[in-house]
Amino acid sequence: MAGFEILDPTVEPRKQALTFVPRPGSLKDKRIGLVENTKFNSDKLLAKVGEILKAEYGAAEYKMWRKHNSSVPAHDEIIDEAKRGVDCVVAGVGD
Repeated sequence: MAGFEILDPTVEPRKQALTFVPRPGSLKDKRIGLVENTKFNSDKLLAKVGEILKAEYGAAEYKMWRKHNSSVPAHDEIIDEAKRGVDCVVAGVGD
């Protein structure tokens, strides 16, 4: 009788430290970046969030970006443009 080899396809998750930047004390006059994930209605939901942030919290404006697809992080172009052009970023999902 031949021996058996048991394979375990699981791996330990990669651990990485997260660093958060300080939140602003207020959104008044801030430029807001919105990153939507391509799922159904995520753009509509985030546009509504952007309008609320302007109307109720005094944000100056918002700009929306669309990821390549929902299963990947925001691509470098979005991150680079956000670093240069907005004060805060909201990432959202729909479905």
